[in-house]
Order: sequence, then structure tokens, then C-alpha cells
Amino acid sequence: MLIKEEQWAGIPLLHVYPENGEDSAPVAIFLHGFTSGKEHNLHYAFNLAKRGVRVLLPDAHLHGVREEGLDEVQLSLRFWETVLTTIEEVGMLKEELAVRFPDARKFGLAGTSMGGIETLGCLKAYDWIDAAGVMMGTPGYVKLAKAQMSQYESRGFEIPLTKEERDALFETLGRFDLTKDRKALAQRPVYFWHGMNDETVPFKPTANFIEACRADYEEVPERLKFTADRQAGHAVSRTGMLECTDWLATHLNGDMPV
Repeated sequence: MLIKEEQWAGIPLLHVYPENGEDSAPVAIFLHGFTSGKEHNLHYAFNLAKRGVRVLLPDAHLHGVREEGLDEVQLSLRFWETVLTTIEEVGMLKEELAVRFPDARKFGLAGTSMGGIETLGCLKAYDWIDAAGVMMGTPGYVKLAKAQMSQYESRGFEIPLTKEERDALFETLGRFDLTKDRKALAQRPVYFWHGMNDETVPFKPTANFIEACRADYEEVPERLKFTADRQAGHAVSRTGMLECTDWLATHLNGDMPV
């Protein structure tokens, strides 16, 4: 197995792939969480690569080697800037992939926390994602943004946005909000994992969304899997990591109908 530090379309990433991997191997992009970085998800990449999947681990805007010396509060206030930038950059990586590995069979996307949130936005934006894994993510962009703002203000922080700027942000986020358009999932295989005691990305809104989605997957219920961990908070268990990577590898390798 090889791990290389590369830049694709100006985006720093780790490229992880089997030493004798084929150019036609399926590809998965794995997106890290808030204040994290690309190398923190190498265990996901390892488990995917040993199943023959080529993996890209990018550093998000303002994270990893792209950090700009912001403290956590400053970074929090630019959370949605990072999310929206990542959604755009996933599209850029896909275009670069088409140049470097034009014969790649299938394309998967997954992420933890902020990365899970970004994955759901990408599922709304891009129909070429063949399978996805969402760890501690939530599709309700607008609801989450409003809750975050209320929380910041209750802690005494001033959000540097006018009412007009807030409304514009909510309008933009609404374009990537799957709760407003579940049909964008189009019955694609999606694995969800969430800790029931998660206080960072609340469990209930995600659980409610998945239950609503079950009607959309009535013809192919095996393509929607949800693991709700009764013991976990905002940290993915080993079982969740293994389930997610197995789900992606299985669907991307065509071992199950997609």
C-alpha cells in the first residue's frame, strides 16, 4: 500500500492506494472533521485501500496545511465557508480524477462530523456519487446554521453578519439542504452512523431524516443503512469505522447492486 502527499487542482491531499492498484480501481474521497486534518483519517483509507479502493484524503479550507492561524472561535465563525468550499472542491477533485484516472469505475464519498455534513451537501449537488458514508453528519444545513448562531450569541460572541448577509447565507445553504429535497439522494447507497449521545451534531434531526428517507428507499431498502450507537457521543466507534469502509468498498467494487 502506498501513501503519497500530492496536490490535485491546488488542493493538498494524501493519495492512498494498493501498490499494484489498477487505474480502473474505484475511488473514494474521505473528508475530515472540524479542526482536524487529512492524516487523521488514514485508518479509513487503509481499510478501503486493502479492498482495492483508491482513496483521496484532502485538507479542507483553513485546515491542516491550509490553516491560517485562526483560533477555534474564529474557525467556527467560518464553518460554513469551509463546508461550501469543500463542496466546490470535491467537484474539482472529480474533474482532476477524470484526467488522471479516466477509467475509474465508481466514485464514493464519505466523511466524519463536518466531513459528514459536507458529504450530504455533495449528495445534493452531484449526481455522479455512486455511494456514500456519513459519520455524525446532518443534512439540515439551514437549521444547523441557525442553531449555531444562536449558540454563539448566547455565549457572548458577536457574529459579524448583517441581517441581509445572514439571509443570503441561509438562502445559499438551502441549495445544499437535503431536508428540502430528499429525492436528490435518488436511491443511492448511503451508510449513516451516529452516536445517540452526540451533543455536537444532534442525533435526533439526522435520525428523523433517515426515517423519512425510508419511504424513498422502499424499493431498495438495502441501500440505506443506519447504525445508531446508544453508547457513543461525538466520536465514531471502531465498529462504525469498519461498517462504513465495508459499505463503501462493497458497493464501489460492485459486490452488491448499486
